[in-house]
Amino acid sequence: MKNLITTLQNIYRIEELRNRIGLTLILLLIFRFGSYVALPGVNSLCLTERFGSLQGEGILGFLNTFVGGGFSRGTIFALGIMPYISASIIIQLLGAAVPAIQKLQKEGESGQKKLNQYTRYATVVITLGQSIGFVTNLLGTYPGCIASTAPMFWVSAVLILTGGTLFLVWLGERITDNGIGNGISLIIMIGIISELPGSLINEAQASGSILFFFIEIIALALVMMAVIALTQATRKIPVNYARRMVGNKIMGGMTTNARQYIPLKVNASGVMPIIFAQAIMFIPATVFQFFPDSSLSTTAGSWFTDFTGVFYNLTFAFLIILFTYFYTAIAVNPSDIADQLKRNGGFIPGIKPGKKTSEFIDTVLSRITLPGSVFLAAVAIMPAMATLLGVSSGFAQFFGGTSLLIMIGVVLDTLQQIESYLLMRHYDGLMKTGRIKGRQSQVGVMA
Repeated sequence: MKNLITTLQNIYRIEELRNRIGLTLILLLIFRFGSYVALPGVNSLCLTERFGSLQGEGILGFLNTFVGGGFSRGTIFALGIMPYISASIIIQLLGAAVPAIQKLQKEGESGQKKLNQYTRYATVVITLGQSIGFVTNLLGTYPGCIASTAPMFWVSAVLILTGGTLFLVWLGERITDNGIGNGISLIIMIGIISELPGSLINEAQASGSILFFFIEIIALALVMMAVIALTQATRKIPVNYARRMVGNKIMGGMTTNARQYIPLKVNASGVMPIIFAQAIMFIPATVFQFFPDSSLSTTAGSWFTDFTGVFYNLTFAFLIILFTYFYTAIAVNPSDIADQLKRNGGFIPGIKPGKKTSEFIDTVLSRITLPGSVFLAAVAIMPAMATLLGVSSGFAQFFGGTSLLIMIGVVLDTLQQIESYLLMRHYDGLMKTGRIKGRQSQVGVMA
């Protein structure tokens, strides 16, 4: 406890860090305030009540978690930051197939600026489409919660929703540039974690037993520990560098004090396989809705809508494993790592530079991805298991899946940012026994 108080005092002593944390908190409060500002003409209380009874358990309920409940309240931030995330994923996937985007990705800062601009344009297009769908859903499903159905309401609501998402993108960029960093991720995390207190209170009231609720909390803590281990786990490949003269200094060579290595993460794909798999799983259920009278639609539709069913979870787990390999192949390029090592005079002991190094890294990556993908699939279906064991659906989502992975990943990244400021000012970090490794921490392979 004493070390924690000392660390907080050190954080307060660093003026730049203090100002950045303060600005971040203010901008996040603005986001939370906007999550309660309803669209003009929308009865927020009526919408919340009817949403919970009609659509709170499906895909819309899942999206509502990511925007901090703004979706169910019909607020100006109802779409949240998710259209920007969708646009970023599209641009990233296009980078694996479109040579022009691949070229921009290799142009450094100037290329990244152009990609960011393309992402913003795509965000506007996606937000307009989702805004139209959201307003159409409001008018069709909740007519009693809307004060007016005039065309002017439709137009104003679409424009306000689009402006709200773009404003959140701006807030995220300000947090990244002038705050503590990871602005977009922090906005998503705050939206998710804002639902935790209410779910926790509801679960405590519904459990009916203090012992059962205590067991749930212990289980949640164990799951969090497992997810942290999955997020932090790396396979370190040792790297040596040939001695060479740089100016009047000898660089490289084997030293006992500074061991260099390539850190390959066991879960290099992060949360993306779960997002892709969930998007795929929602497609059949949507298609079968157009054929309500078909017996096949009734049977198959139930397979893809029963989130606790055996077929649904087996299919979901298989897709996650498949997408983990796919996204890891996009995110980590063994050939690029091998070329970078060769250019800087580095080599893996016992492995020839060039093609052999690339093949070795690819083999190691394939081997560690298998247990990582299986563990990720287990984490993804954990909420369904918790629901079957009697946990309410609102609280069960924090036992795994996208929500838990995002929360833990963002918290680790934020702690890493704060620790880096403390270490630069010669203060003890947040952990004396080791260093916090966020998703973005990498040990360089450069000499």
